[in-house]
Amino acid sequence: MEERLQKYMARCGVASRRKCEEIILSSKVKINDKVVNELGVKIDPYKDKVFYNGKRILPEENKLYIMLNKPEGYITSVKDEKGRKTILDLVKVNERIYPIGRLDYDSSGLILLTNDGDIYNKIIHPRVEVEKKYIALCKGVFSDEEIKKFENGIDIGGYITANAKIKLIDKEKDKKTNTVNSLVEIIIHEGKNRQIRKMCSALGHEVITLKRVAVGDIKLGYLKRGEWRNLTEDELNYINSL
Repeated sequence: MEERLQKYMARCGVASRRKCEEIILSSKVKINDKVVNELGVKIDPYKDKVFYNGKRILPEENKLYIMLNKPEGYITSVKDEKGRKTILDLVKVNERIYPIGRLDYDSSGLILLTNDGDIYNKIIHPRVEVEKKYIALCKGVFSDEEIKKFENGIDIGGYITANAKIKLIDKEKDKKTNTVNSLVEIIIHEGKNRQIRKMCSALGHEVITLKRVAVGDIKLGYLKRGEWRNLTEDELNYINSL
């Protein structure tokens, strides 16, 4: 049975399907002896040999599903051209894995990793709209009007965000500046780059710290910063039900 090249590459643990499409377009992939640099190509996984950067790739037999509590100062990427630390410096396994979604350099909390392209797509596909919960410490105090604006959609630079949720948890006094900051719970289902930071900034409440604590029904719980664990059977069943 034929299979799209990017799907096969994702099954091999190279990267997500979307990232594999970028790799194909960059002429780094060969099928048998022919370089491929366009999308839509299909292969017979039982007959064709696929090479990435000169090395043959084969489907990962051992599927991994991992949750990491990412500290600040790490990027959610397999490698970084700038030499910064990546989450794979924390999650050391023999299999080639990649992150599901993103969590920016200055943020911490729950990030999922896998080498299963099907699981990746179940969470990342726009039609699924998996809710992601964050705890943020922001400068100042949100007014009722600002909360309504946040929840109904904000222009973050040519893009209006979808409906979201924000709830005040606590107010904290900054002794250095003698100002009051807000500790809030935020729930969104989108994943635009630095979205929550941009949303808060648009209302004049810069984010001081940001931590993701849940992706759908999968919760960070008491996992310590920098530590990781395999997903439970119940968590995998939840993802497969999406």
